[in-house]
Amino acid sequence: MLKKPHSLFVRLTFLNGKSMKDSLRKGREHLPYSVPYGKQNISQGDIDAVVSVLNSDYLTQGPSVPIFEKSIVDCTNATHAVAAHSATAALHIACMALKVGPGDVVWTVPTTFVATANCAIYCGADIDFVDIDPVRYTMCPEALQKKLNQTDKLPKVIIPVHLCGQSADMKEIHRVANEYGIRIIEDASHGIGATYANAPMGNCRYSDIAVFSFHPVKIVTTAEGGVATTNSESLAQSMMLARSHGVTRDPNLMENSSVGGWHYEQITLGYNYRMTDLQAALGTSQMTRLTEIIERRVELAAKYDEMLQEIPVKTPIQSIDTISSWHLYVIRVDAARHRSVFDFLQSQDIGVNLHYMPVHLQPFYRRKGFKPGQFPNAENYAKEAISIPLYFGLTNENQEFVVKTLKTALS
Repeated sequence: MLKKPHSLFVRLTFLNGKSMKDSLRKGREHLPYSVPYGKQNISQGDIDAVVSVLNSDYLTQGPSVPIFEKSIVDCTNATHAVAAHSATAALHIACMALKVGPGDVVWTVPTTFVATANCAIYCGADIDFVDIDPVRYTMCPEALQKKLNQTDKLPKVIIPVHLCGQSADMKEIHRVANEYGIRIIEDASHGIGATYANAPMGNCRYSDIAVFSFHPVKIVTTAEGGVATTNSESLAQSMMLARSHGVTRDPNLMENSSVGGWHYEQITLGYNYRMTDLQAALGTSQMTRLTEIIERRVELAAKYDEMLQEIPVKTPIQSIDTISSWHLYVIRVDAARHRSVFDFLQSQDIGVNLHYMPVHLQPFYRRKGFKPGQFPNAENYAKEAISIPLYFGLTNENQEFVVKTLKTALS
């Protein structure tokens, strides 16, 4: 006798006559697209590195995190790297290290993930925004200068965002900020391996701190993870304390170091933002392939540039002072067709996305008084932008399918 199918299985498989995948997607469940906008690439070497840690004495607070941090120092030419369990955590401890707090204000751009703005809120500060350059999609130095000239209250910190892997105009942003004594955190979440002004992104020549993300859709991954780089020993020390409860065993920092070998002291308020050795081992292994991964992304981006020439879309423009690491490839379509093109691509199992909806128009920030029309470049960008698939494992055939489908959507 056949058993009756479980009711949940029936609902998932045949809801409204559609496939389980379509039904779940409509319900906003996280099912993978056949061609996502981004995904990790895990090698056997990556797996072996993680298994090695699993077989070791330390799953966390062991030797793997300093090794990973050293790989970031080597990549960026910064003096210090401080790993955390996410880029959000790294942004938070960066703000803490710069002593952002109640009564302060931090400025960033609307075209970013909400974490860039939230990190200031975590510290009790207020947030405001600077519009983006309409070509580069990063903080506009002219808009920054104008806003600084007009404001009644200067920001303590500004956070430019290196969107898609292309650096903001850091020389000019630094020049403007320096006139007012404003500190700078670079949100370089998209940019590991990129260069600006003939130097690696994250070297902090034009900033106090730079933050990278190692989420699975980023260029290399630690599963979840972030790193803050800096050339300041005191800032690095502050961030290391902040990521680990504010606790230290360093006798140079303790008030009473002669108690005994068991002794530790909490000298400030911190959080448990540590990266595990499992994450760090994966990240160190991935970093050995960074050049290979970026070369493939550059190749795919160049191919998109070529194949999209005859299609009515705007392709990314690269500034002459930058070499992007190509985390994202963003096209812009006519605003009137944005929704239909986006929906059609998703209906064909292509996982396009929008990076990003303007932060100031999120409900949380609207309740703080922000409203449409305040940052027109960011808002117009969001009405037209679509991130199409770009990742190391994207095949030539899948890329051609994306372009063919896009052409159909716009025909």
